[in-house]
Amino acid sequence: MATADQVKSLVKAYIDRNDDRFKTIVLQIAAHEAKLGHDSVARDLKSHIEKLGKRVASVVQLTPQNPMLLLSLPKHDISELIVSDEITEKLQRILNEYRNRHKLHSYGLTNRRKILIEGQPGTGKTFTAAVIASELSLPLYTVQMDKLVTKFMGETSVKLRQIFDSINSLTGVYFFDEFDAIGADRSLDNEVGEMRRILNSFLQFIDQDVSESIIIAATNNQRLLDQALFRRFDDVLHYTLPTEDEIRRLLEYKLISYDKHFKITKPLLKAADGLNHAEIVKICDDAIKTSILTDQPLSAKQIAYLLQERRTVYSYKEA
Repeated sequence: MATADQVKSLVKAYIDRNDDRFKTIVLQIAAHEAKLGHDSVARDLKSHIEKLGKRVASVVQLTPQNPMLLLSLPKHDISELIVSDEITEKLQRILNEYRNRHKLHSYGLTNRRKILIEGQPGTGKTFTAAVIASELSLPLYTVQMDKLVTKFMGETSVKLRQIFDSINSLTGVYFFDEFDAIGADRSLDNEVGEMRRILNSFLQFIDQDVSESIIIAATNNQRLLDQALFRRFDDVLHYTLPTEDEIRRLLEYKLISYDKHFKITKPLLKAADGLNHAEIVKICDDAIKTSILTDQPLSAKQIAYLLQERRTVYSYKEA
């Protein structure tokens, strides 16, 4: 059953004609009903909200007053995330603990809800946040770092407080991308006093946070982060370039779902070695578009050439 605050928020969103806010609240109510085992109610709510239009999955500003957050309502399944078995198990544990958080609370325990993801660009960090939000039927709020970090002393800390106020009042998955922008190691010689104050503010806010929201921070290089951050997170996930097995699974997911007769060959796997997940997906999408537009079947030779061509870019960079 919706809380009094949610009912008031629904009415206000209706009066303000704020469709996205209205949808978010309804989805939060549906997620709560699902956790209580009221699956039919949750399905009905989701079905009704989907009839409002296809903009549910689009990215929009949360409110004109808070341009630091972008709201999205992703629809992804964890099976779409091609990562190692170890990371998949950790993500399943995060999801299971969140779904059973009230049971854990009754024993004086808390669920994992503060996650740090580290890894090279294109390895699935952002997509992981979207998958977690989708699996838990929660809205995804992406923190806009360019609007959070300012040159004016003290302003960034004030904005951080506003974000954590939202974390507390609006349950969802909050994603801090490029987290080293505010979490840089305070011992670095080039670190300025203001950035140290920002990090201290973040540490204070995350320590005080007892909301039901999930906080996910992502960085391309964990070595840039202050050591004090790591004990604030319940889990640290290390993402790497895909292994041969992950490359095979990724190619199967993208290509065989389009053409069930397509064969994944050894030369294809070798050509993709050294590329990240995002690059492989993009090349697969390009190959599928070419197949559709030319009315020709997928060509393993052409895909291998595109993959090898992309790898050549890295050889130039390293030269």
